[in-house]
Amino acid sequence: MDTIAAIATSSGIGSIAIVRVSGPNALLVAQKLTQKVSLKPREATLSFLYDQLHDVVDQAIVIYFKAPHSFTAEDVVEFQCHGGSMVASMVLETLLHYGVRLAQPGEFSKRAFLNGRIDLSEAEAIAALIETKSVDAAKMLTRQLKGELKEFVLHVRNLLIEILAFVEVNIDYAEEDLPQDMLETIQQKLDAILEELLKTYESSKRRQGMMQGFKIAIIGKPNVGKSSLLNNLLNYERAIISDVAGTTRDTIEAEIRIGTHLVKIVDTAGIRKTEDSIEKIGIERSIMAIEESEIVLALFDNSRLCDDEDEEILSLLERYRDSKQIVSLLNKTDLPNAFDVKRLSKEVISLTCQKETQSVVKALQTILDQTVYEDSLLLTSSRQIDAVRRAYENIQTSTLLLNEGQLELFAFHLNDAITAISSISMAFDRDEILDKMFGSFCLGK
Repeated sequence: MDTIAAIATSSGIGSIAIVRVSGPNALLVAQKLTQKVSLKPREATLSFLYDQLHDVVDQAIVIYFKAPHSFTAEDVVEFQCHGGSMVASMVLETLLHYGVRLAQPGEFSKRAFLNGRIDLSEAEAIAALIETKSVDAAKMLTRQLKGELKEFVLHVRNLLIEILAFVEVNIDYAEEDLPQDMLETIQQKLDAILEELLKTYESSKRRQGMMQGFKIAIIGKPNVGKSSLLNNLLNYERAIISDVAGTTRDTIEAEIRIGTHLVKIVDTAGIRKTEDSIEKIGIERSIMAIEESEIVLALFDNSRLCDDEDEEILSLLERYRDSKQIVSLLNKTDLPNAFDVKRLSKEVISLTCQKETQSVVKALQTILDQTVYEDSLLLTSSRQIDAVRRAYENIQTSTLLLNEGQLELFAFHLNDAITAISSISMAFDRDEILDKMFGSFCLGK
């Protein structure tokens, strides 16, 4: 196998830059750069580094990790040189001169996976941990690095294999029905697995926003105060405020932190019937913003009667009632009341958007805390969520077939369920899928 190298730290000026080397010749090229006869494993060595012309490149900390006690399970050497792009690039160029190959994005993690150091769930957790912007997501991903998801997959897989093995033994005796008590035992085990998978699936779907930040859509009819709410939440003038209805014609997005949660607030165009083609596009994007959001802030005007435009908003809320967290807000409460509050849900927050939004922030933090700290496993990628969905559907189908005595078809679908759940942590059959997945990693990881 080739020896590979890459700069493992981000580009730019800093105190330290790390150049990582992995492969069978890692120690040999490190000895050439340091001009040392030997390097003691797992011991930091201060050494000058020399290029192929024996000119000093830098003075650096060199650490040698002897296989298999390294991230990739190969010989690995790390050069911790002075920061900045020039020194690290000179070290890398010297390594390439000695026959080391430049690593592809994610190749270090791919080697760790292929050498059994990590499984796919841990590899995906590493990639997500590097990119995450959320404190809560970072904590959850660290749990996956400790093997929490791997243990869950192994647990479900072993239970399914145990059931499948028993049923396949009895396929040869298909003329005889399985004992009723045995059928009930198998059904109970499958029901327990289904419950566990469904809980994990639904919880993970709700918390998908943890990775890159939850999305919150502000909706309402034109001129109800959506832009004022956004500006007050951000504490600066992000959106144009005007008394003219339809001023906001496109979605406006901004990121803020609520407690420990990173959220993306989306101010949408006022939803109403209009003949203006540009405004229609903005309204379509408003609907799309609701679809993509985990939380919806629905704003109504306390000083105006509930009209057809408000009815349109209420109809939208009813459509998403079961799939979104909805917070109803009654704005302009400093003006005389005209809106029928009974049309809204029981929990309504009354406020004046231009003056005070702390009650909204408090409500959002409560929802986000409850969502994040659910006591269940988190699937961190669409691939993992889809794998659990496929496993769940195949087990559902298999239970129906079991009750009908169709053991061969039962075994077929249970096999598919085992394959689906195993794909979360175990190898794919095709190398190109692995290349694509690890290719999304950053260079040097």
